[in-house]
Amino acid sequence: MRHHIWADMVVFLHAAFVLFVLLGGVAVLRWRRLAWFHLPAALWGAIIELGGWICPLTYLENYLRRSAGGDGYGVTFIERYLEPILYPLGLTRHTQLLFGLSALLLNLAIYIRFWRQRRF
Repeated sequence: MRHHIWADMVVFLHAAFVLFVLLGGVAVLRWRRLAWFHLPAALWGAIIELGGWICPLTYLENYLRRSAGGDGYGVTFIERYLEPILYPLGLTRHTQLLFGLSALLLNLAIYIRFWRQRRF
């Protein structure tokens, strides 16, 4: 089977999800009903980062890579794909907390604006 293709698709989905968590609040300002999808996604992303957990999509990607005869990896999605771009020296717990808090605060600011606009 073509597990490596599925693994790549999971990486694409994972990256899209991370972008949606970080920037989806901006889209909510334009398309208000998107908040029903973005708010749970943003909370999930913040909980995963603040809890120091690994997203289930990482486990799925690793499974698919091993099924294709490749090697999985024992780190988080952020460590594997974003850290080399943003933090080449390594992802620390402090940095992970910073990612989680940044996502949480960015989205909190957007939703405060969203709720204020709804009242006026």
